[in-house]
Amino acid sequence: MCPKNKWIYVLYGLLLFLPLFGFAQKSKTQLEQEKRDAINKLKEAQKILEETEKKKEVSVGQLNALNQQIVASQSIINSISGEIAIYNDEMLELNEVIESLEDDLEHLKKEYAAMVYASYKSSYGLRNILFIFSAETFNQLVLRAKYMDQYTSARKKQLSLIQEVRESLQDQIAMLEIKKMEKDELLNQEVNQNKSLVGLRKKQNTLIKSLNLKESEIKKELQNRRKAIARLDKLIADIVAAEIKASSKGKSSTKVEMNSSELAISKAFENNYAKLQWPVATGFISARFGTNPHPVYKTLKIPNDGIDIQTNENQEVRAVFDGRVKAVAVVPGDMRYVVLVQHGEYFTVYAKLKEVSVSKGDNIQENQRIGIVNTDKNGTSEVQFQIWKNTQKLNPENWIAKK
Repeated sequence: MCPKNKWIYVLYGLLLFLPLFGFAQKSKTQLEQEKRDAINKLKEAQKILEETEKKKEVSVGQLNALNQQIVASQSIINSISGEIAIYNDEMLELNEVIESLEDDLEHLKKEYAAMVYASYKSSYGLRNILFIFSAETFNQLVLRAKYMDQYTSARKKQLSLIQEVRESLQDQIAMLEIKKMEKDELLNQEVNQNKSLVGLRKKQNTLIKSLNLKESEIKKELQNRRKAIARLDKLIADIVAAEIKASSKGKSSTKVEMNSSELAISKAFENNYAKLQWPVATGFISARFGTNPHPVYKTLKIPNDGIDIQTNENQEVRAVFDGRVKAVAVVPGDMRYVVLVQHGEYFTVYAKLKEVSVSKGDNIQENQRIGIVNTDKNGTSEVQFQIWKNTQKLNPENWIAKK
């Protein structure tokens, strides 16, 4: 393959690399955003952990906050590893481009040297003039003059092309050096985050050992929680059943009968699937919907009709959507104050409140304050959040926006 054709292929190769760089940059942006989100979650969990540690006594709330930190820390490491992999791919591509440019530059220099040598051999000047004017016809003279102009122009273009390739090569080398430095910075971040993760896991093991010494106390708390859940479940079921009966005007029905405005609210709520705001501004899901194993005693099962969100002390609890307050009640045990809000045929439940800011019958707006989260004797601040559709219990985690 001649050097001129090879240069065309090099340029074509560079164009092919551009989409790859664009894709890598998009992926890198996503990874950087994931890393920022994980760092925020790590800081949030650290603050919550510090509040629970004020009580001095070890608790499941402390373990939940610590587990959240470990998950966030691992997520940061995964994002960094992904970024490093992208840098490795980009650097490999750059090295290939640099090698092609260096090879082509060498061929261009050889071509230019051959052109200069050919000019020298022909004693470029007088002989060229004689070559032109020795033409037998006028047309031949014109063609010879045009050829000499083209030859001179080709030498100039060759020289310009050499300079362009040299500058492009320098740019690629500079870009490679920048990427090497950025990769080194990421490697340092990865090392530091791994050290932090090791420390968190050690702390986790120590905390689990301490909690193992409180087995009887934990089992008693779990028994009390089951009773509180049963009371709360009955309270909600009774209220929903009463609402269904009242709306159906005595007719047998399994769902709330709605007028046009109630139907509009219900549809609007439904359209916000996976987009509802969280009932608290900060926090993490400490207990998921359904039956979960205890974080220490895996054979112990914990039922949950909603999700528990562990948050900061004195955190405001807010309505996730427009609706009407159907009940404000007190449930003995750790559920404390409970607020139930109706949104057409949907109901949202907010429990574990230490105080309430609304009353039965109030029409409330999305983001309106409902109350303040309760902090238990162990220093854990947690809100219980449920979503019902008529008598059906739904998984709230599927309805709220991803954090």
